[in-house]
Amino acid sequence: MDDAKTYSSDQPYSSDQPYSSDQPYSSDLAFTPSVKAVQSRKGSRRAYARMEEGGSWQTRITEDLAGFIAAQTSVFLATANREGQPYIQHRGGPRGFLRVLDHKTIGFADFAGNRQFITQGNLADNSKAHLFLIDYAHRQRVKIWGEARMVEGDASLVARLMPDGYEARPEQALLFTVAAWDANCQQHIPQRFEAADVAATLIARDRRIEALEAEIERLRQALSAKES
Repeated sequence: MDDAKTYSSDQPYSSDQPYSSDQPYSSDLAFTPSVKAVQSRKGSRRAYARMEEGGSWQTRITEDLAGFIAAQTSVFLATANREGQPYIQHRGGPRGFLRVLDHKTIGFADFAGNRQFITQGNLADNSKAHLFLIDYAHRQRVKIWGEARMVEGDASLVARLMPDGYEARPEQALLFTVAAWDANCQQHIPQRFEAADVAATLIARDRRIEALEAEIERLRQALSAKES
């Protein structure tokens, strides 16, 4: 898109400067005064106030979060245009397509798609974005608030983010700067499994069955020889 922001390769991935906000708690990115008013009315504000006083949400990518991100094959990216109209886009790839570049930055290669460029247009007007990651097999989900930008014309960055051997055409790169993140409970998450994981488990099971059957046959022959 003509109005899309382009970032050169000499621009740092992230900055140690804090997220531009005068909010006292990192969770205030989500817990606005209106949200807190609803929490107060419905009885949950006191518990969340204790959470805030205890340190609020993490603002850096921890080792555990990095491992969770690296294991994902799917992510939902939310943006909004200048009028506030939200949009959610799905992005997927093999494990490792989401890359942790440093303690504040997540990146991935943006593969060519239907060429609507809604996300890129939204980010040109409003850099605030959100990542929603869900692991159905382990019934875990993580919400990440921050800002995102598209990087065009940086072949080295795209090459760094491109999954090895993956058959897709990368068009550009997306860099996401983490402001805060939170992990949700397992409630109401259906347990589902990746087809590749199920296939690998079935192969391992079949090999184990073959090995046990071979062992049974060996013991049967040994017993028969002993009895004769």
